[in-house]
Amino acid sequence: MIKRSLLLSLLLATAAVQAQDKSGPQPDLAKAKQTAEQVCGACHGADGNSQIPTNPKLAGQHSEYLFKQLKNFKSDGGKPAERANPVMGGMVAALSEDDMKNLAAHFASQQLKGESAKSKTSIELGQKIWRAGDLKRGIPACAACHGPAGAGLPAQYPRLSGQFADYTEAQLKAFRAGERANDPAKMMRTIALKMTDPEIKAVADYAAGLR
Repeated sequence: MIKRSLLLSLLLATAAVQAQDKSGPQPDLAKAKQTAEQVCGACHGADGNSQIPTNPKLAGQHSEYLFKQLKNFKSDGGKPAERANPVMGGMVAALSEDDMKNLAAHFASQQLKGESAKSKTSIELGQKIWRAGDLKRGIPACAACHGPAGAGLPAQYPRLSGQFADYTEAQLKAFRAGERANDPAKMMRTIALKMTDPEIKAVADYAAGLR
């Protein structure tokens, strides 16, 4: 009986520690809001709803993904940043890991003001690639990773619904050219390499209208 009680106590203690580790320290949203207004607002909007099509909307994006991107922009121990971008590299240079986690949580908590699809001529092509891909050419369905409605999955796969089509198109082309290389296992580089310009433009426009 004593052994069972001891075992139960150990299990409960372990569960409590795991729950505490999982919750971790809470983000400082007040500090993040100030940083967003002073540092990020000019390009992305203080609430993450950028007004500039070349600068992504950050509102409603997964905090894990945002944190990963901020870390990837930052040079670590003299090593080149995983995601090369002179502007963003300069912006994150002075941010600590906690600062980046705070910012990620701040933007993730904001309400996205989504864009819409604008090209009626390419909607069918964009929908086809998003839903089914082109298996004969080795292009998987975008929905397989980013979800049918473009909501994505935390950390690895970003939300693409409502994002500027111009930005999504630019990133796909950057992956294709190897200019952006922070995708796990070269997944996006491999896929984008098989896509034509019209296909990239069509799927980017289609994703902008997803909700």
